[in-house]
Amino acid sequence: GVMEKLGLGPEVLLQENPRLIYARLTGFGQTGKYAKSAGHDINYLALSGVLSKLGRKTENPYAPVNLLADFAGGGVMCAMGIVIALFERTRSGRGQVIDASMVEGVAYLSSFLWKSQNLGLWSQPRGENLLDSGAPFYETYRTRDGKFMAVGALEPQFYNQLIKGLGLNLDQLPSQMSFSDWPEMKKKFASIFAQKTQAEWCSIFDGTDACVTPVLSFDDVASHQHNKERSSFIKNDQGEISPRPAPVLSRTPAVPSCKRDPFIGEHTEEVLLEYGFTKQEIAKLYSDKTIELKNPKANL
Repeated sequence: GVMEKLGLGPEVLLQENPRLIYARLTGFGQTGKYAKSAGHDINYLALSGVLSKLGRKTENPYAPVNLLADFAGGGVMCAMGIVIALFERTRSGRGQVIDASMVEGVAYLSSFLWKSQNLGLWSQPRGENLLDSGAPFYETYRTRDGKFMAVGALEPQFYNQLIKGLGLNLDQLPSQMSFSDWPEMKKKFASIFAQKTQAEWCSIFDGTDACVTPVLSFDDVASHQHNKERSSFIKNDQGEISPRPAPVLSRTPAVPSCKRDPFIGEHTEEVLLEYGFTKQEIAKLYSDKTIELKNPKANL
């Protein structure tokens, strides 16, 4: 209802321009019991059912920062909705309103969890299944230097290479899918990984299909050979590192800016002047605290 209060709701604007695509991104959606309630990523994740699946055995469910509902189920799904609406408009010539709910977005993003319930992947309690830290071959392990290695050796041929790299004999171990042996195998793997540094494990597993990779910190990620070869991370004019835009298009790849992020309000005056506001009007908006200005060049 925020835009309606400003007289800028979709009903008004679509009358002005029937081709308009109007995206509404909210936590709980435009209708329903919680539609007007405040919330954050963890709340949307909880209401979607997905939060109940996240966490280790015997621990409370945990939200992986605010990536899932806010950015994946929210921003990315909303952007996809806009692209779909743009495509549909090429056929109908008409715009429409997009009701992007973060609850529904993250639930739909997690369709795999719903569709695979009868496959036996999630039949055990949280933290005891194949992909949620239950399996010893899909887990992270601490190295001798306090860093970590990520193991994702799901398929038998990859598991065999994992076992070989760890210096173990496959014939002397329980079957890979012997669930009852998983806790003991996790202890065994943990004790072995703790005997070498992360770099030493990389020298063993790099170039293999064991699905074992280093858990890189933000400080290390840009200097890793693979990421360097692909220029996966960029540095701005302040020396700050961030990911390069993805995915990479072959003909029209994104051209990232190497300038620092703007300060809040840095370009407010510039933008409003472009749209025909006078300096006096901008000064009034600023004095009324309607806008924020932080442009050192502002001379209102």
